Amino acid sequence: MDGNAYLADARTRFTELRHACDRALAQVPPGRWAHRIGPESNSIVTLMLHLSGNMISRWSDVLGSDGEKPGRNRDAEFEDTTLGHEQLMARWEEGWACLFDALAGFRDEDLGRTIAIRAQTLTLMQAIQRQLVHYGQHTGQLVLLAKHLAGADWATLSIPRGGSAAVNRAMMGDPPAR
Repeated sequence: MDGNAYLADARTRFTELRHACDRALAQVPPGRWAHRIGPESNSIVTLMLHLSGNMISRWSDVLGSDGEKPGRNRDAEFEDTTLGHEQLMARWEEGWACLFDALAGFRDEDLGRTIAIRAQTLTLMQAIQRQLVHYGQHTGQLVLLAKHLAGADWATLSIPRGGSAAVNRAMMGDPPAR
């Protein structure tokens, strides 16, 4: 296995998640980000706080300390916050920067190294995979909430309904005659 190719692909996949979140956020006025669709559901703000808190905890000193840092208050990430928009965005940026800075420092030989998350031993590759799944789940939640809140003004982040054939032709050309 080419570990450096894996790391490059992991960076690409995390970048895709980041872009999906940012494109969804851009479609909803920040004043609506705290809206919850039910009493047990998360808001966009909650998801942003949780994702950024997780990234900062998991990726700070990832090779030297447990991924669940003592100063993190995970439960507070799921409560309503009094953070202003600028503070929330700064925290969001800090989380993603922490993730991408850590990824930039890894090499092929690091992937088999063991790390701990809540005292559970994982290889670095397993930890990366775990976080890709985790962030992907929350990205989907964030996008769904943004789509709900944007309503009829929503602009799809992928292929629009009924647009698959046109996209396929543009990407692959006309299919050969049979």
